[in-house]
Amino acid sequence: MKQEDFTTSFTVDATPRKVFDAINNVRGWWSENIEGPTDKLNGEFSYHYMDVHRCRIRVTEMQPDTKIVWHVLDNHFKFTKDKSEWKDTYVIFEITEKNGRTEMKFTHQGLVPTYECYQVCHDAWTYYIQESLKMLVETGKGQPTPKETESATVTKQNNNPSDTKSIYHKLLIKSPLEKVYQALTTQEGLAGWWTPDTIAKPEVGSILKFGFGPEYFKQMEVLELKPYSFIKWKCIKAFEDWIGTTLTFELEAHQKGCTLLFHHDGWEAYTPEMASCSFDWALFFRSLKFLCETGKGFPYPDFDK
Repeated sequence: MKQEDFTTSFTVDATPRKVFDAINNVRGWWSENIEGPTDKLNGEFSYHYMDVHRCRIRVTEMQPDTKIVWHVLDNHFKFTKDKSEWKDTYVIFEITEKNGRTEMKFTHQGLVPTYECYQVCHDAWTYYIQESLKMLVETGKGQPTPKETESATVTKQNNNPSDTKSIYHKLLIKSPLEKVYQALTTQEGLAGWWTPDTIAKPEVGSILKFGFGPEYFKQMEVLELKPYSFIKWKCIKAFEDWIGTTLTFELEAHQKGCTLLFHHDGWEAYTPEMASCSFDWALFFRSLKFLCETGKGFPYPDFDK
């Protein structure tokens, strides 16, 4: 039986030309970490995401307002046994006008379910096409992976004194990095797994506010953000044991989605509050996992039901 290639599509109230131009603006919806021309026939460009994924692509077909085809010339994945999955596959964008609207059909020809990378690539492409590219067409601004710079490099270590204590949790979430990162940084995402009473902006220096009933609340200062791999907060208001502690979320690509390593650092001692907090974090991360994988989490007050 022939395996089906990955495909997805969307329809927008925009002209075929607007969709065509948005597709060619690859840095505007896929990644800012692209070098080389993306909008010229026979042009070649390279893509990379940290040390996890890199590939080289040639534009082999470009029919204005109708069709664009890329040929993946070379590819390297960090997380698969066959590092070259994607090599000699084709990425196809087909644009059709229907009843005054425009349909864009995306096909990754050769990306099939037997590939080890299939699920994570399926989810990542779905995000970049259905959300980022569509947003670029409709609003003029997509959600590409930001440019990697030396100044953005984050030192992943506990900066608290060595005699303090930490809570650690690690889990596999079967969703792409981008989706999990959104759940950990945006108001909608945090409200979906931690508490509905959330005020948040994904900006360094912003203050996140979380309510847990009329008498208990937390405030966190966003210390560091590195899409889509690293988030660090500092607790500035909460129970006394929490104040001054730091909360770090580290994301890493996995062939089934991504892994989350969480550490809550700076506890002065192993207290009953710390033990209770560790258990509650485990329940909330179950909620996060369900939100990312199924679309529905179990935020406060339902996290322990």
